[in-house]
Amino acid sequence: MVEHQDETRAAYDAVVERYASLFADRLEGQPFARAMIGTFAELVRGAGNPRAADVGCGPGHLTAMLHDLGLDAFGLDLSPGMVDHARRANPELRFDEARMEALPVGDGALGGVLAHYSMIHTPPEELPALLAEQVRVLAPGGLLLTSFFGTDGPEPVRFDHKVAPAYSWPVDRFAALLTGAGLVPFARLVHDPASERGFLDAHLLARRP
Repeated sequence: MVEHQDETRAAYDAVVERYASLFADRLEGQPFARAMIGTFAELVRGAGNPRAADVGCGPGHLTAMLHDLGLDAFGLDLSPGMVDHARRANPELRFDEARMEALPVGDGALGGVLAHYSMIHTPPEELPALLAEQVRVLAPGGLLLTSFFGTDGPEPVRFDHKVAPAYSWPVDRFAALLTGAGLVPFARLVHDPASERGFLDAHLLARRP
């Protein structure tokens, strides 16, 4: 796990400013993703624990969005370059460097976890450990919103992402992983982003019982 994470961290460190500039609009051109994040924030607020982690926060644009939506949000990322940019761009918010399999958060401390395309570089055999860690930090009734590249095929597909190798997933297979981790998936949104990637955009909402 460490070797491919080190490669991914170095790859993102090398593209911090370019990557940040691409997402500075906080999903202005992505209405489906924006709607799911808004729904996630509303449900987390309604459950009574507004503390939420943006896991794999990158330059911090979605951490700031969660904050604007009324959550006590903070960001965690593998890349020190991304964390440094996020801190400079949003000095009022907390950002820390962290690995997804060892989050610096206490058991049951969070009302929500956002994992927005942040697990796409994880090999399939390692994904259950990351999901188990996200379940660990969620309080009962807490919510996970995860977004990823979807595929119509029966198996995950490895592909050459512009930053680092990544995987697309059959949505039902990913939902089954959430169930296996102890979560209850209860909403999904899958759509064709009309791009040349050849993948679907998939968003799954799940709750810890």
